[in-house]
Amino acid sequence: MAEIAAVIFDVGNVLYHWNPRVLYERLIDDDRALDAFLRDVVTRDWHFQHDAGRPFAETSAELIARHPERADLIRLWGEKFIDSVGPAIAGMPELVRELDAGGIPLFAITNFSAEFWTPFHARETALFAPFRDIVVSGAEKLVKPDPAIYRLALRRFGLRAEQAIFIDDREENILAAQAEGMHGHLFRDAATLRQELAALGLLGAYSGQGRGDLA
Repeated sequence: MAEIAAVIFDVGNVLYHWNPRVLYERLIDDDRALDAFLRDVVTRDWHFQHDAGRPFAETSAELIARHPERADLIRLWGEKFIDSVGPAIAGMPELVRELDAGGIPLFAITNFSAEFWTPFHARETALFAPFRDIVVSGAEKLVKPDPAIYRLALRRFGLRAEQAIFIDDREENILAAQAEGMHGHLFRDAATLRQELAALGLLGAYSGQGRGDLA
């Protein structure tokens, strides 16, 4: 295996908790009604359109036309989406700081609406400060696991595939990254990830400038 010199993270449910249920559980107090709303109205497939680059104004108008009695709740998705992104996952901010301190180049590829990303990124500048670049699917109109988004990211990051480990919580995204030649880690928790990064020599005692030179 070629020496891995850079780490590429997913964001949702790797660096930060994300669960749209959090957005609505204070407004729909019946669990069955909440489950039905998330399953039948603001579905994952509907939201995936935002990750792919469609503006919320368009998708919400279409959804409200189908569910006019839910108009206020649907609009809330756009107004308060940032509230569905919870705190950083335990152990991950520390891991990011350690990698950065060791001179490891950090990047991210995230399926995220471009319009929702802007306020979220502004809120979380401290954690993202060490990242050299982040590919946001909604801005590129490409989504994981499309091979094209990995190829675009590698070009932008100035990396060869074999130089990178990609970390994601979805197996299909990991398999797609591996098909492009990257090392993959299916994320479960910070402790397990830390063990693999240490085994790869990306964590531990460093001297000098670490592995910042990717030439």
